[in-house]
Amino acid sequence: MAYRNKTYICFDGDTDMRHYRLMTAWVENKNFSFDFHNAHDLNYARDSSQEESIKRQLRARLANSKLFVVLIGEKTKLLTKFVKWEMEAALKLDLPIVGVNLNGSRSIDDRCPPKIKSELAVYVPFGARIIEYAMTNWPANHLSCRQQNQTGAFHYSEAIYKRLGL
Repeated sequence: MAYRNKTYICFDGDTDMRHYRLMTAWVENKNFSFDFHNAHDLNYARDSSQEESIKRQLRARLANSKLFVVLIGEKTKLLTKFVKWEMEAALKLDLPIVGVNLNGSRSIDDRCPPKIKSELAVYVPFGARIIEYAMTNWPANHLSCRQQNQTGAFHYSEAIYKRLGL
């Protein structure tokens, strides 16, 4: 079994790439404490034109991941080729899921992809401090919820946002 220390970021590459790039820029910026080991830094596919080749590389990235972050934009729930497949694979691996709402919502909303709508996940708005908080704290909460047979959407209280200065 692979050592799982990566964070897998799932997103609409056509419309939400700038949010993904901003997250990677936060990691590089010494003025931010934000950090994660990006699963997308692994195994670049040589033949990116073939669906199965792409999925093989994505499977390897997911197998090395300890956390699944999905950037939820306007069109995310409509994507069925790769985004839905990535979510299905993350669910099979029982990866903790952090849903990041690009519209600023602090909880699950109507943009949530159907594949994860009833699954155990925490939802936060796009922002370095709250995403970092979720990435740090949700995996243990996810495990605790699993042990108690809880499922469904979670969100953080107003007190957490205040503590983070948000």
